[in-house]
Amino acid sequence: MDCCPRVADRKGVSVGFFSDYRATRRDERELGEGVWRRAHDRFKRGLDRYHQILESVRDPELRAAAVPVANDLADLLPRVRAVCMEAHVRAPSRSQDIPHSTDGYLSDVHRQLSRAGNSMAQAAEALTMARFAAGSHAHSSASGVAGEGTSGLVGESGCGGDAAGSPEQLSAPSQGVSAIRRRSTVVTEYVTAAERLLGEHAEHSPQD
Repeated sequence: MDCCPRVADRKGVSVGFFSDYRATRRDERELGEGVWRRAHDRFKRGLDRYHQILESVRDPELRAAAVPVANDLADLLPRVRAVCMEAHVRAPSRSQDIPHSTDGYLSDVHRQLSRAGNSMAQAAEALTMARFAAGSHAHSSASGVAGEGTSGLVGESGCGGDAAGSPEQLSAPSQGVSAIRRRSTVVTEYVTAAERLLGEHAEHSPQD
């Protein structure tokens, strides 16, 4: 009996297996297995989640606004990786303890990375909420159109309910877009802060 798991004969499966294996080994080499690796992976999971949700967005206005944000957030991943790689070079980590550094600056770097990861997850959550709001808005709009088609000249009867509700309904996708953009801006600010902290302490050796 073979001691190693079998790899399917299909070329695509085999290539995918070894590609994932090489990627994992590279991550272990460049990011370690401690706090820097976890900070990077947490950010990446949040980014992946954002893109997964984006695939299910059907509202044209929301999708048109969310796609550029997705691109901006994706551009941050190499920057986060670079910060984590440099931090690992200066102070390798294989545990949950943040390595010692002069003035505790690496703790500050890790804090900014953690905040970036949290905000990345919140950006994905904001997109989820915006998607639901846009779906509800579309459903309400469709119901309103159907109601107009079956109630004759209701709009002229003086009830005014639809006119009063329209501005709030129409603002639903826009409100979601604003929340997503705000969260994206915050993510960028935290990543930039982590980069700045590393730059300010570039002259220090790993264990100063």
